[in-house]
Amino acid sequence: MDENLREWDYGAYEGKTTKEIRLEHPGWSVWKDPIVGGETVAHVGQRADAVIGRALEAGETTDKAQVALFAHAHILRILAARWVGLAADGGRLLALGTGSVSVLGWERETRVIEHWNRSPSQNEIPAAN
Repeated sequence: MDENLREWDYGAYEGKTTKEIRLEHPGWSVWKDPIVGGETVAHVGQRADAVIGRALEAGETTDKAQVALFAHAHILRILAARWVGLAADGGRLLALGTGSVSVLGWERETRVIEHWNRSPSQNEIPAAN
């Protein structure tokens, strides 16, 4: 297990829904507002960068390394954003369903999102290039 893949530390908001938090803080968003006693989006982005670094190191040992990661939605959304060069809060643009499968990969030397948010009912995901 990679400790950097743990879910976002929501601090005082742990276990609360966005709707519940907004009763006290109208318009609140995990992506732009403070997390009382928890992690900033930038810190979660740093953890995602560390995961990406380890995955890239695995690729250095073989020319076709494939790495499978399993985690909660927010950290995976941030990881995908960082993979393609967005700031950590770019994860807000990437909806991710429960139990979905996504593939991050390469188009030549450019990092890309090959498949995103595929549900188990969708066709089998083609092998990464």
